[in-house]
Amino acid sequence: MLKGIARHRPDGMTAFLIIWIGQFVSLLGTAMTRFALTIWAFQETGQATTLALVGFFSFAPTLIFSPLAGALVDRWNRKLMMILSDLAAGLSTGVLLLLYATGRLEIWHLYVAGAFASAFESFQFPAFSAAMSLMVPKSQYGRANGLVSLADSATTIAAPVLAGMLLVVVGIGGVMMLDVVTFVIAVTAVLVVAVPQPKRSLEGAAAAGGLWKESLYGFRYIVERKSLLGVQLTFTISNFSIPLALS
Repeated sequence: MLKGIARHRPDGMTAFLIIWIGQFVSLLGTAMTRFALTIWAFQETGQATTLALVGFFSFAPTLIFSPLAGALVDRWNRKLMMILSDLAAGLSTGVLLLLYATGRLEIWHLYVAGAFASAFESFQFPAFSAAMSLMVPKSQYGRANGLVSLADSATTIAAPVLAGMLLVVVGIGGVMMLDVVTFVIAVTAVLVVAVPQPKRSLEGAAAAGGLWKESLYGFRYIVERKSLLGVQLTFTISNFSIPLALS
């Protein structure tokens, strides 16, 4: 019976849409929680430095582990990596919710929880994007990438608005509880679909070796292809300069 269920799991574009919906809901919940906790941190301290540190610990581990994440995702099961990333983020929010409900939440808790969740998030996008290229037909790549960009942009716009309204209605605890629910939805979405594992390509065989060798191969692959390097530099400059202009 279990084999029959596994064979009838959604795949292809349908599977991608199911995962995308789960990830979109999860991203929205995470962004709302971060906004709500940012407001709480500022109310508690009244210092902009605190907000900067919350952001630093929430994103620095992703930056540090990302070069290794791609190589590890290629070695491990991508479906499992997506599930673990969502579970880690959900656990982080759940602990913060418990501390807040018991009146024990402190600023340094935000630093630790943010760093913990961020470390696992560094595996989330590589696993999702790598799985997407195998799940979706090439004719649907543009549509799939558009949906991923839509989820990211819509979350950035909608999360502060929704979080602001929910803070008035249910408070910070309610926002975090809703976030935990979104993680359950995201994990369930990944569990019910088929996520294929790739066959080793010629490039993968050339990069095979130790973890550091495989990680550095990605940088070498980009540098050796000038057009790809130009695209990467364009995105890097844009992502670095736009937040400075908005701050």
